[in-house]
Amino acid sequence: MNLRRLAALCRKESYQIVRDPSSILIAFILPVALLFILGYAVNLDSAHIRLGLLREDGGGAAQRLAATLYATPALDVQPLRSRPEMEEKLAHGKIRGAVVIREGFSRDWIAGRGAVQLLTDGAEPNTANFVAAYVQGAWLRWQQAEGDERAHPITPAIDIRQRFWFNPSAESPNFLVPGTIAIVMTIVGALLSSLVVAREWERGTMEALLATPVSRAELLLSKILPYYALGIAAMLLCLIVAVFVMRVPFRGPLWLLWLMSSLFLANALGMGLFLSTVMRTQFDAAQAALTAGYLPALMLSGFVFEISSMPAPLQWLTRILPARYFASTLQTLFQAGVIPSLLWFNAASLILLGAFWLGQTVRKTRRTLD
Repeated sequence: MNLRRLAALCRKESYQIVRDPSSILIAFILPVALLFILGYAVNLDSAHIRLGLLREDGGGAAQRLAATLYATPALDVQPLRSRPEMEEKLAHGKIRGAVVIREGFSRDWIAGRGAVQLLTDGAEPNTANFVAAYVQGAWLRWQQAEGDERAHPITPAIDIRQRFWFNPSAESPNFLVPGTIAIVMTIVGALLSSLVVAREWERGTMEALLATPVSRAELLLSKILPYYALGIAAMLLCLIVAVFVMRVPFRGPLWLLWLMSSLFLANALGMGLFLSTVMRTQFDAAQAALTAGYLPALMLSGFVFEISSMPAPLQWLTRILPARYFASTLQTLFQAGVIPSLLWFNAASLILLGAFWLGQTVRKTRRTLD
C-alpha cells in the first residue's frame, strides 16, 4: 500500500464531499431533522390523558372524589352530562376513559361501602392501562384523605416506594433519544457510502481510477476514511443536540462513545459500500441502503419495540442487525454509564458484523470493468 497515493485519493474524495451538497445534507441536516422528528414525535409518556367524569351523585363524598380527580396532574378531566354523551365521546376518541360516580355513592360510602365505575378505551391497551393506574392512584389518595378526615386513617397493607434506576425522572425521551441516534447513524452511514462507488460508475471516472496503479485496498480505504470522519462529525452533532438541546443526560465517557461509534460506522459504511459496489447506480444503491438499513433498524433494534416481546424467529433475526447492539450501547452510555459486560458483548458483535460487511465489499470489488 502506498500511503502517498492513499492520501491523494482521500484528498480527492474530500473535495468531492465538499462539492456535493447531498453529502453535507445527509451528514449534518438530515441527522438533526430526524433527531427532532423521532425524538419528539415518538413519546411513550402518557401525560394529560383525557378522562370523562360523569357525576350522578351530589353528595359531599362524591364532590371530594371529583376534586381529587381534577387535581391529578396527569389527567385532563372533562365533565359529562349523561351516559349517551360519555359513550359518544369514547366512541370518537375524544376521551380515553370515563369515571362514573353513581347516584347514592356518598350514602353508601358513609355506610362503609362504595364503588365507582371506570370505563377505558381498550383500542389502545397501553393508554388504557395508564388511565386505570392514574384513576386507581387518585382513588387511593381520596380514600386516605377521607380516612384522615374521619380520624380513622386507612393504612394500606403494603407500602410501595418506587425508585427508578438509570432514569430517575421516568421520562421516555431519555430512553428513546439514544435509540433515535442509532437509527439516524444507520441512515447516515449507509446512505453516505452507498453513493460513492455508484457515483464513480455513473460519471465514468471509475474507468480512469482502474487505469491507475491504485490497489483494491487503497481504493476501498479512500472511500471509507473520509466518510468515516463525516460520520463521526454527524455523531458529535447528534450528541450535542441530544445533551444541550433535548436535555438528555449523558453518563458515559466520550472515548468509549467514539470507539463504539467507530465500530458501528464500520458496519454502516461497509454495508453501504457493498450495496454501492453491487448496484452501480446511485438511485438503486440509495433505495437498497434505506430498505436494508433504516427499516430493520427502526423495527427490530429495540428502539421502540421490546425485543424480548417479539416472536422467537424475529428475536434471532435481530442478532444480525448492527443497530441492535449500537442502540443498546447508546442507551447504556446515556442512562447508566459503563456496564462492562454489556458493552464488551456489543463491541464483539459489532466487530464480527463489521468484518462480514467489509469482507463482502472486498470480495465484490475487482480491478476490472466486469
